[in-house]
Amino acid sequence: MKIAVLESLAVSDEKLKALEAPLIVRGCSFHHYERTAERAELIREAKDADVLMLANMPLPAEVVAAAEGLKYIDVAFTGVDHIPMDLCRARGIAVSNASGYSNEAVPELAVGMVLSILRNLRQVEQACRAGGTKAGLVGTELKGKTVGILGYGSIGSRSGELFHAFGCRIVTAEGHRIKNRPDFLEVLPQAEVLRQADVLVLHTPLNEATHGLIGKAELEMMKPTAILVNVARGPVVVTDDLIEALNRGTIAAAAVDVFDREPPLDPALPLLHAPNTLFTPHVAFATAESMELRAKIVFENLAAYLDGEIRNRMA
Repeated sequence: MKIAVLESLAVSDEKLKALEAPLIVRGCSFHHYERTAERAELIREAKDADVLMLANMPLPAEVVAAAEGLKYIDVAFTGVDHIPMDLCRARGIAVSNASGYSNEAVPELAVGMVLSILRNLRQVEQACRAGGTKAGLVGTELKGKTVGILGYGSIGSRSGELFHAFGCRIVTAEGHRIKNRPDFLEVLPQAEVLRQADVLVLHTPLNEATHGLIGKAELEMMKPTAILVNVARGPVVVTDDLIEALNRGTIAAAAVDVFDREPPLDPALPLLHAPNTLFTPHVAFATAESMELRAKIVFENLAAYLDGEIRNRMA
């Protein structure tokens, strides 16, 4: 069985070999490639594969269509919006994700981003390096703030726990089943979450229901002192509407880890020049610990597939 690994899994060669070894004994051959956006190259790499393994690189439908023997796609990522899922379903190609690998990494960055904005960390560091003081840069505390979380799944619920530990009130939108709902969580209509939140954190997947979830109307419901944090997917927020809201002071600030396209970004991108913003190049999921856990999960997925079981099934 040929397994084409289309991009790095961001673990050491030693770790990778240890994960591959028991599967090689079972007849698997692993073929590793550098990440590329060249479709002809991807088609060449994937065309004879039984299994594709990749993280968050876009997988064009043409590549899947050309891989006539493809049976399984093992995604080292939580979201699968970069995979042609309709084609996979039509072809009977099973798809698994790496659910759970970033349940700590993403919430921790969300909290860090909010603390950075509230305490003006970037500005006070620059002032300190330049021989300045805190003058004009005294921040505010997280304690006592209302944090709205849209997408209260495994990652969102961990965010809720962390923000609650800081003394925040935690609210989320009704209409979604919440497992093991904690006593501290309040469930409100989405409009009320938007109106009441001092901090709005997005943890939703990207699908038809969440595409453009936060646009002009939603931003105008928010407090002018509110902070928007997007660690979900870029298109969950309407970028032009966010730029307008920041320029007009409709909301106070935004922290953004995800964009309409994957970084690297054009430095001239208008969003990057909006005021009161903090940006990271899609790193929320990426820690040393999460990368090791992610690799472990996808190889467990593959071993289960060889045994006739589809774990973490998305299609």
